[in-house]
Amino acid sequence: MRPQKSGRRRPSLRSRALAGLTQVTIRPLAEVLPANRFGVVVSRRITAHSMTSLGPVLEGTRIEVVRPPAAAGAPQVRGEWVRSALAAPDPAPRTVILYVHGSAYAICSARTHRGITSRLAALTGLPVFSVDYRLAPRHVFPAAADDVRAAHDWLRDQGVEHVLVAGDSAGGHLAVDLALSLSDEGLPLPAGLALLSPVHDVTLRLAAGRERMAPDPMCTARSAAALVDLHVGHADPAAHPRLRLRPGRLGADFPPTLITAGGAEMLAADAVELARELRSAGARVDLDVWPGQMHVFQAFAKVLPEARRSLEQIAGFLLERAAEAAGAETAAASAPVEARRRPRTAAVSA
Repeated sequence: MRPQKSGRRRPSLRSRALAGLTQVTIRPLAEVLPANRFGVVVSRRITAHSMTSLGPVLEGTRIEVVRPPAAAGAPQVRGEWVRSALAAPDPAPRTVILYVHGSAYAICSARTHRGITSRLAALTGLPVFSVDYRLAPRHVFPAAADDVRAAHDWLRDQGVEHVLVAGDSAGGHLAVDLALSLSDEGLPLPAGLALLSPVHDVTLRLAAGRERMAPDPMCTARSAAALVDLHVGHADPAAHPRLRLRPGRLGADFPPTLITAGGAEMLAADAVELARELRSAGARVDLDVWPGQMHVFQAFAKVLPEARRSLEQIAGFLLERAAEAAGAETAAASAPVEARRRPRTAAVSA
């Protein structure tokens, strides 16, 4: 399946310059850092500095770190509320964006992604709950997936009626896993998914094939796979149903989905394949591959015009899904009333 074009034929000079700089700095460093605790710590520091410098939190954003008490034996919910300074305080929101950060299940956090979450909060006016799931190598599969599910269930327990899920990279894989796990238990699905450069094949074979066509400016499939393996642990990534996800099995019931990716990244192959699977199954999915852009380029909104436009697109999609969910709820609630009114009207007319 060919990727859809976003209408931009050439990347901006800034995005080309940033990709070039990344290719001669971050990519070589990622190749030499070992996939162990030391390498992960160094990667976390470098990534945090890069993301907070090139995509800082919007000024005035209200952030509340959350760690509610956990039930015995249940995963601890960790994360933060991110709210726009322009949005009116709402202690009991009905619609929430659940954001699931990425970076190989090992490196980033809710804090590193405040540049993205604060902009989504500002663009949509909705509160964003950014989950801080447990990271590898200290915690292995399925810890991260269980934490995302726990965060979702906690939001529903707080009275949230419509959950919109956004996730990047590994967070995209976790978002799809969340939808599938909810479906398997017969529970309401998210109102929509926005996936930024999602991981679909955790073996990174799709990415490696794409890399043979053109090098990714940020890292290699080999170095990325070494980090992902820290998360996978002893599970079989090619066979375990929560690692080798099959979202097409939900058919048209899979939540409406927007998938974005950068044309210069190796995970564009994952984005295309995930969209193909969903479309083949009859799901509603939009795919947008931005020419010349890097992995999760939306994180660099301070310097990249494409990042800002993509976030606007994502926010518009999420607002449409929120309105659609609210409209469906209103229609369902009013249907019995209309059904009761029709016989009375017919009697009067007669």
